[in-house]
Amino acid sequence: MDNLKSVAYFCMEYGIESSVKLYAGGLGILAGDYMKESCDLGYPVVGIGILWKQGYGEQFIDQETGTPYDAYKNRVYTFLEDTGVTVSVSIRKRDVNIKVWRYRAHGVDNLYLLDTDIEGNDGEARWITGQLYGWFGEERVAQEMVLGIGGVRALRALGINPHVFHFNEGHALFAGFEVIREKMARGMRFREAWNETRKEVVFTTHTPIPEGNEQHPIDRFIYMGANLNMNKRQLKAIGGDPFNMTVGALRLSRVSNAVSDLHRVTARKMWKKVKGGSKIIGITNGIHIPTWVDRKMLELAEEYNGTETAEEELWGRHMHNKDALIGFIEKRTGVAFDRNVLLIGFARRAAPYKRSGLLLSDLEFLEPLLRERKLQIVFSGKSHPLDDTGKGIIAEIVAMTRKYPGSIVFLENYDMEIGRVLTRGADVWLNNPRRPREASGTSGMKAAMNGVLNVSILDGWWPEACIHGVNGWQFGGGFESDNTAKADRHDLKALKACLANEVIPTFYEDRSKWISMMVSSIKTTREAFSMKRVLDEYYNKMY
Repeated sequence: MDNLKSVAYFCMEYGIESSVKLYAGGLGILAGDYMKESCDLGYPVVGIGILWKQGYGEQFIDQETGTPYDAYKNRVYTFLEDTGVTVSVSIRKRDVNIKVWRYRAHGVDNLYLLDTDIEGNDGEARWITGQLYGWFGEERVAQEMVLGIGGVRALRALGINPHVFHFNEGHALFAGFEVIREKMARGMRFREAWNETRKEVVFTTHTPIPEGNEQHPIDRFIYMGANLNMNKRQLKAIGGDPFNMTVGALRLSRVSNAVSDLHRVTARKMWKKVKGGSKIIGITNGIHIPTWVDRKMLELAEEYNGTETAEEELWGRHMHNKDALIGFIEKRTGVAFDRNVLLIGFARRAAPYKRSGLLLSDLEFLEPLLRERKLQIVFSGKSHPLDDTGKGIIAEIVAMTRKYPGSIVFLENYDMEIGRVLTRGADVWLNNPRRPREASGTSGMKAAMNGVLNVSILDGWWPEACIHGVNGWQFGGGFESDNTAKADRHDLKALKACLANEVIPTFYEDRSKWISMMVSSIKTTREAFSMKRVLDEYYNKMY
C-alpha cells in the first residue's frame, strides 16, 4: 500500500448507516460504500463531507390526502470524534467558523465532517450545514464553499496533504478554487495555477440530464466570496457564464469518469462542446458487498451444483429473505403479502424519467394479474422536498395502493434500511427509466447479488451485466427516442411482453430455471460490480 497515492474524496453526502442521516440517495450511498471499501482494503483515502444538522429530511404520506409531506428534526451523533480542528471561510464578507469532526463507526474511520453549527457563528451561519440540498441558490453556494474551500483548509490543518483530490459530483468544485488560490498566493499566475491544480484533481460526473447539472450566475459567486479573488473573466474561463459546476469540474480535472459504459457515451455527447475539459472515461459503479448482500446467498450460489438439495437450500434462503420483507411490509403498512405470489420491487427517487408508474399505466394488463394473485408490487422512494412534480408521482402510486389494497404497497420515508430489505427480499427488481437517462443504478446490483432477478431497460449498468434469460431479463432492446410518449409506449409494450411471456411463466412453471437464473445473477455480478473493482479501477485509471 505504501506506493499508492493518497486521495481526498469530496462528496456532499455519505450513506454509511441508515440511521445517520447524512445522505439523500444514490450519490451518498455510492460515497458511503467507497469509504467502507477503502477502509476494508486499507487504501490511503480520506473523505470530506458535511455534518448535516437535519439531513435530507424525512418524507411521510398524509393519510387523509395521500400526498407526501416533509419533516425535519435536529440530529445528534455521539460517536463522532472531535479533532480539535476549526477552520474558517469568508462567506458574504464575514468569517464562518467550521468545526472538523471525524467519523469513526460502522466500518469507517477515515471520514471528516464539516460543521458550522457552533458557538461563535451567527444564527444564519450556523444553519449553513442545516439541510442537505435544502433551500435555494445562495444557500447551496454557501454549503459548497464549506465543503470545498473549508474541506481543503481542514485537510491542511489536519496535516493531510493528498496527492489527488477526487470530486464526486460538481458540488466539490470550490476545492479546486482553493488549491488555485494557494498556488497564486505562492506567486503563480492564474493560468499556471489552474494548470497545476488540474494535475491534482479527478472528477466523477453522475447526472446525464442537462437540467440536473447545477449552475449559478457569476455575480453570485463574487457576492458570496466563492471566487476567492478570481475575476469574472477567470471564472468564465473555468465554468462559462452562467457558471456550470459540471463544466467547471471538467475543466479543473485531469481526468473524469462517468459511472457506466453507456453513461460514458451519454456524458461525452452531452459535454462535447466543452473546450478544454478533461477526457471522460467509464468506470461503472459498484457496491460494498458486506453492507448490502446476504452472505449466505453468496455462499449457497458458490456451492450450487444443480442438485435438488442445492436448489432447496438456495430457494429456502431466498424465501427466508422474502419472508423478512413481507414481515417488514406488514409492520409498516398493515398489508400482508403472500409469500407464494411473485413479488416485484421498485424503489427509486421520484423523477419523471424514472417512470415509477409505467407498469401502473395499463390497468387492462395489470388488473387481471393482481386479481388472480399472479403479482404483488412494493414501491418506495422519495422526491426532493422542493419537487412538487416528484411528490405528484408518489401521490399517484399511493392512490393505486388504495385502489388495490393487498396487492400494491408503498413504503414511505425510503432509506438504507428499506433499500436493504427490498433488494434482498423481492423476487424481481424492476427498473424502467427512459434510456439513456439512468447513469448507473446500484440498487439493481444489490438485487442481482442477492439472487433477486433484474427486469430492466438496457440502461445504466444493465447493458454490461445482462445475459437475457440467464441472469435476468431486459426489455425494450435499447430503444431510444426524444419523443417521450413514443418511448413510453414502446417500453410499456415490451415490459408487458417480458412479464407475460417470460417472467411470470418461469416463476410459476419452471422453478428450477428460476433458481439457476438466481445463481447466475449472483455469480456474474458479485466481482464485476463490487466496490473493490471500482476502487482498483480508480487507482489504475484515475489516481
